[in-house]
Amino acid sequence: MSRRQGRCSPWRFPWRRLSAFILPGLLAACVQVVPGPKGPSRPPARPPVQRPQPTQPAQPQSTSAVAAGVKAGPAVSSLPLGGSDAAAALASFRESCPRVTVRTDASGLTRPADWRAACAAAASWSGKPAAQFFATYFETARIGNGQGFATGYYEPEIAGSRLPVPGYAVPVYSMPDDLVRAKPGDAPATSSGRMPLGRYDVSGVFVPYYDRAAIEQGVLSGKGLEIAWVADPIEFFFLQVQGSGRLRAPDGSVMRIGYAGQNGLPYTGIGGVMRDRGLVGPGRGQYSGSMQGIIQYIHDNPNDGAALMRENKSWVFFKELKGDGPLGALGVPVRAHASVAADPRFVPLGAPVWLRLDRREATGLWVAQDTGGAIKGANRFDTFWGSGEQARHTAGGMSGRGEALILVPKGTLARLGVR
Repeated sequence: MSRRQGRCSPWRFPWRRLSAFILPGLLAACVQVVPGPKGPSRPPARPPVQRPQPTQPAQPQSTSAVAAGVKAGPAVSSLPLGGSDAAAALASFRESCPRVTVRTDASGLTRPADWRAACAAAASWSGKPAAQFFATYFETARIGNGQGFATGYYEPEIAGSRLPVPGYAVPVYSMPDDLVRAKPGDAPATSSGRMPLGRYDVSGVFVPYYDRAAIEQGVLSGKGLEIAWVADPIEFFFLQVQGSGRLRAPDGSVMRIGYAGQNGLPYTGIGGVMRDRGLVGPGRGQYSGSMQGIIQYIHDNPNDGAALMRENKSWVFFKELKGDGPLGALGVPVRAHASVAADPRFVPLGAPVWLRLDRREATGLWVAQDTGGAIKGANRFDTFWGSGEQARHTAGGMSGRGEALILVPKGTLARLGVR
């Protein structure tokens, strides 16, 4: 999913992906939800509080975890790990092992070899508490000030069809062949050092790719890029924000789609645009900054709502996914209540993450398996809540602050010279 352009974050996406899937970061506006225990046994959450989402705490500008500063945290055994919580994290960590033992860690914290002992143990760990596994093989690290900020994302399900049947007229496009990176010298490099995405026009000049408005108006139609059609353009907009989702056809069959690429244009959180225009708030004619409130505004004001969505020039292209879950940036399925998106410059993808937040339902042990376009900086996370209406409701209102700890293999801190 890395999808999520920024998953409010309900809206992650990841427009990578940006996460996959995933949004104070995405829509730049969300609301808080009533706390509840993290895990499958939690009672249904009440509706989100109707108020704008708080802004993300300011973080020092750094390029990696090491540059941000690393300090030793408390012993893993001192963390209040719940049994089901730790078991879910262990299962997700086990799925991550084939990747973490071979990939380069952009955060500078770990090396592939560091993970091998824990991964070998995870493969055969059974009959013993999962919390004991993490206490045996991991130590905690605090990155920067350790002040965590988390949003949420989910896997939406909307009405869709593989064929353009009546009532299903909004195309879902695959990656176009003419969307390419500029050749050196044809355009300035981005801040990351990579050449920008765009296209070469008929005269051979590199130009930005088509934006949301042009694509909605049909500039890509007739090129054989359609992999499906959906019924509701508003629901599809938010599926793009999430970066992945499921399309349910009239016959009941389901097609899972995931992030394939993005048009290279910047993501704009429409929740933030609404706030700037005075449309978010408790007053007459104002709306909640939650996903539900933003959707309500668009439905109540179809013309202005369509123009609002086009303020976000970013467009996500999709591919069909096979398997039992949406894929995160690590290349493994993300799991409800267990997977979290993070900035790989500060968190090794595949690493367990402990969050102690003022949102009890998001407090616990997660595994970093995804990224998101709005999930940037140290201690910025996007929690994944699965699919369905409850997941949509929880993710749409998720906004939590508190403590964040990264679990790294024992011996990592000593190698880094951290005490």
